[in-house]
Amino acid sequence: MEQQTILIVDDNKEIVFSLGRLLEYEGYHILKAYDGLEALEVLSANPVDLILLDVMMPRLNGLSALMKLRQEYKIPVIILSAKTEESDKVSGLIMGADDYIAKPYNPAELTARIAAQLRRYHTWGGSLPQPQEDRLVNGGLVLDRKSKEAIVDGASIKLTAKEYKILELLMEHPGQVFPAEKIYERVWKETAAFAVENTVMVHIRHIREKLEIDARNPKYVKVVWGIGYKMEKY
Repeated sequence: MEQQTILIVDDNKEIVFSLGRLLEYEGYHILKAYDGLEALEVLSANPVDLILLDVMMPRLNGLSALMKLRQEYKIPVIILSAKTEESDKVSGLIMGADDYIAKPYNPAELTARIAAQLRRYHTWGGSLPQPQEDRLVNGGLVLDRKSKEAIVDGASIKLTAKEYKILELLMEHPGQVFPAEKIYERVWKETAAFAVENTVMVHIRHIREKLEIDARNPKYVKVVWGIGYKMEKY
């Protein structure tokens, strides 16, 4: 199974370090941020499976960061906070958190809750269960989930099943960069093997040829050289 990535966000560097060591021992890949703004920057450049989020932080606090990231991402978020008032927990959950754990936490309970959220997340194909919008819209590009087709500036575009799934993944996370291996595992539902980059690249090229006025200078599906692919946000 592919190593899963957890983003730890806390302004206390000792907590980030110790929590990172604990979760690395559990087999997770760890990314770190020390305030809400840095967390959003890390998230925009890296695929992340789950976020551990502190509330009281400089520049952009945890709840404000949560509101911003929920505009684009559906990944599970667990709030870790020393604020234990019931109203604080309710506020966090209303704003989009999937769980709330008070500090100091029991490491065994924390790792169990992380595993439960990740299991639930990936059981539902990389997004938490929630009603799907019939259409995803980004500028002049529309993805119709009922007809399984794309509409570009009013013109209907037919897609193959794999092209549709790739486009859906990118449109669900505008601005997020996905490595070819991650796209392959999400769309083909298989562990990425050797040379899957070519398979994904061919499908991306076909999507561009169908969607873009100039496939060599694409407006929507962009390559981030050396990293992967993203949907430009409009």
